[in-house]
Amino acid sequence: MKEEFLHYIWKYSLFNKTQLKTTEGKKVSVFSVGEQLHTAGPDFFNAKLEIQGQVWVGNVEIHVKASDWYLHHHETDTAYDSVILHVVWDCDVAVFRGDNSEVSTIELKGLVPKVLLDNYTQMMRSKKWIPCQDSINLVDSFLMKFWLERLYFERLEQKTQLINNVLIDSNSDWEAVFFLLMAKNFGLKSNGEAMFELAESIGFSVFRKECGNQKSLEALFFGQANLLNQELEDSYYEDLQKSYQFLKHKYGLSALIGNPLAFFGMRPMNFPTIRISQFCNLYHSKGKLFAELMEVTELNRFYEILGAKTSEFWETHYTFGNVAVKKKKRLTKSFIDLLIINTIIPIKISYLKQLGTFNSEDIIAIITQIKPEKNSVISKFKECKMQVDNALVSQAYIQLEKHYCSPKKCLDCTIGNELLKM
Repeated sequence: MKEEFLHYIWKYSLFNKTQLKTTEGKKVSVFSVGEQLHTAGPDFFNAKLEIQGQVWVGNVEIHVKASDWYLHHHETDTAYDSVILHVVWDCDVAVFRGDNSEVSTIELKGLVPKVLLDNYTQMMRSKKWIPCQDSINLVDSFLMKFWLERLYFERLEQKTQLINNVLIDSNSDWEAVFFLLMAKNFGLKSNGEAMFELAESIGFSVFRKECGNQKSLEALFFGQANLLNQELEDSYYEDLQKSYQFLKHKYGLSALIGNPLAFFGMRPMNFPTIRISQFCNLYHSKGKLFAELMEVTELNRFYEILGAKTSEFWETHYTFGNVAVKKKKRLTKSFIDLLIINTIIPIKISYLKQLGTFNSEDIIAIITQIKPEKNSVISKFKECKMQVDNALVSQAYIQLEKHYCSPKKCLDCTIGNELLKM
């Protein structure tokens, strides 16, 4: 038995209330279980109940064993003098407050439905990919839709924490924040941190001044990434070297990227050289990228604005010094979708909240038009006969698996709650 399960039982009143008595045999009626607290002090605040005809308002403390009261030294903590009821699974001792007055105790053992105990035990002992792998598809579709939407915005809220941190470091310069996080997501998972550090080492104020010349932008990125220190007989490469040395001196650049850019194990189209050129082209071709994207409400308009390509050199190269078959390398819709999901929407939400104009329905209208991501987590949910129709659902499932299923926080999950009661 775990204490968190007892919290769950008490919070949702999942016990036999008709037989509720204290360990001394006094009848108990619960009018309100109180508000669950996740801070130091009693577990439930401001509960209201009646014990043997006397109405009490105060706090409730919950333990697996009554003796845990003494194990946690509550008898010497004045914060627990307001406890009006001690709820336990096993009452092994009587407990007293600091003034030696006894705390009324009820024992839940024998009052909880067997099916609830069996379902909880089965979930906690499950060795499957997720605890409810064989039963998740039994949950009501309306309830599932509501929970997935909540999970999606919970995931967005976590992403905005990074945005807020970068915003503080950037002195509330939204364009600089957007520049750094776009660079990070152009690097995808393998090069995200490296691209962020790279963009940070250049600085948006410097980058913005050079946006009129794409070669200068590429020189800044490739130079700061230590990719211009070879001896190659190539006019484009030599021009980049000269341009970088000039810009490095002009702006006093010195902080080179700490994380080296990764190439190994990646598809050539995702090589950082290609993504850097596309990123530079995007900023070169769009004068006020941040302001323009913050106004967009239609998905197709995002595709129009973000349709960047590489410079001419990279049409015949994937790395410096190695010629390849000529190919136009534009950002694909699937890549733009990732930028919208991971960068543009989270920043848009933070920005609009600051302006006081945020509307969740506008965000839902965009995200539900985007195709779901393809990864192992989404594939496994599909194997559980779950529909994944759009990016809102796929993002929600990623949040669900990472923050609820893997750590087995079924008691905090709407799906888990529903299945436990079946």
